[in-house]
Amino acid sequence: MKDIAPFPGFGLGLRRAHYADFLDGTVPVDFVEVISENYMVEGGKPLRVLEQVRQEHPVILHGVSLSVGSAHGLDADYLARLRKLAERIEPLWVSDHLCWTRTSAHNSHDLLPLPLTREALDIVCTNVDCAQEALGRAMLFENPSSYLTFPEDEMAEWEFLAEMARRTGCYLLLDVNNVHVSARNHGFSAADYLAGLPLDRVRQIHLAGHQPGEIVVDTHDRAVCEDVWALYAQVIARTGPVATMIERDDNIPPVAELLRELDHARAISVRREGSVAA
Repeated sequence: MKDIAPFPGFGLGLRRAHYADFLDGTVPVDFVEVISENYMVEGGKPLRVLEQVRQEHPVILHGVSLSVGSAHGLDADYLARLRKLAERIEPLWVSDHLCWTRTSAHNSHDLLPLPLTREALDIVCTNVDCAQEALGRAMLFENPSSYLTFPEDEMAEWEFLAEMARRTGCYLLLDVNNVHVSARNHGFSAADYLAGLPLDRVRQIHLAGHQPGEIVVDTHDRAVCEDVWALYAQVIARTGPVATMIERDDNIPPVAELLRELDHARAISVRREGSVAA
């Protein structure tokens, strides 16, 4: 399986509210990310827009329905449609989440948590191998936000991700906001989480907002908070330049507001690179 080289750049998710901005060529980003399932079709406006945007920007395909944690295996038809889209778009890479979304008869369309057990790890690794073989490429997998744990858990999430990457050769999409959310909800140290990850396998970083409270909820509907910015600074100092994007899926503001957040990420990255060089 071909290695995925680091891609140092800053990008945004391509959302319908910003189609016109991207088609006008007025969005100064290094890449865009799209939700794969929205474009796994034969035609229609979204796919036409994506093909036009692809002429100007590298694209990342980010899925939400692979269901890599499904005990009964992956959907062959889904994988075939995803491969067809990847061949059409020629993305930087294809990513999805460490979760399950469906049974053989039902798709929840939610990123459901896995028990962190050796049995679940075996299932996930088998499915990751299957997906990468079907797509003919290595993939990235994202750490989820978490609101519960299982009494059967045998390891920490970062240990699960590290072993998954070691066994399958996949790469990681590190959602910094999700690390913060899960750390707050479960009382573990975000620093311990990062220390346990193979950061050399990280090829992309997500930054997003959340709803604070007794239970912190990953909402993607507001600006990145200071705690997440601080955690991003720690991460980027250790990973070096990797693809970084602002993720917003609700209460979507004008693209200029998201670009200001992206500029803040750039500034943090430049400062960290300077401090490392010194």
